[in-house]
Amino acid sequence: METKIFKPSQIKEVLEWVKEGKLIAFPTDTVYGLGVIGNNEQALQNLKKAKTRDAHKPIPYMVSSIKQIDEVAHIDERSLKLIQNFMPGGLTVILRKKDHVPAFVSNGLDTIAIRMPDDTFLLKLLEEPMLVTSANLSGEDPGSNEREVLEQLDGRIDGIVAGEARANIASTIVDLTNNEMHILREGEISKQEILDILEEE
Repeated sequence: METKIFKPSQIKEVLEWVKEGKLIAFPTDTVYGLGVIGNNEQALQNLKKAKTRDAHKPIPYMVSSIKQIDEVAHIDERSLKLIQNFMPGGLTVILRKKDHVPAFVSNGLDTIAIRMPDDTFLLKLLEEPMLVTSANLSGEDPGSNEREVLEQLDGRIDGIVAGEARANIASTIVDLTNNEMHILREGEISKQEILDILEEE
């Protein structure tokens, strides 16, 4: 397959490709992302194959609004605090998914990881939630621009939006299920920043 390079100004064409289930890489506010539309099981399998990623490892949801989060996951008081304070931005929250969300999205788990990017282009692209992970082969470092991404993924993905990842540091992942709070990965947002918000009255 030939990987097509898009300019950010071609967002309408990129959106059509996403809706068709094609595999697209794009710059985000953290690292370069690689994503597919969230309701297409075959597209998700293609994404995992392109990355040589473990087929049983779930891919996070990327959304553009709290409304989209509420459509797929249960939001409690603590998670709402973090969402309101850190989204859009470099935070991924793990929440309990709603029953209607297909099992393939979460690899059969009853939880789902969700992030809202602080990026104008992506917020426009996310008319529907997408499944998005870092744009790299599993085990390799994510690229920070289209050239670095194509060194790993050229010919393995359908398209890439030219640009530069803004932070080149992954999001912080917080698990808020089981009435507890676990930080699974500390990234752009520190553990202390999260604790400060959760401890506010």
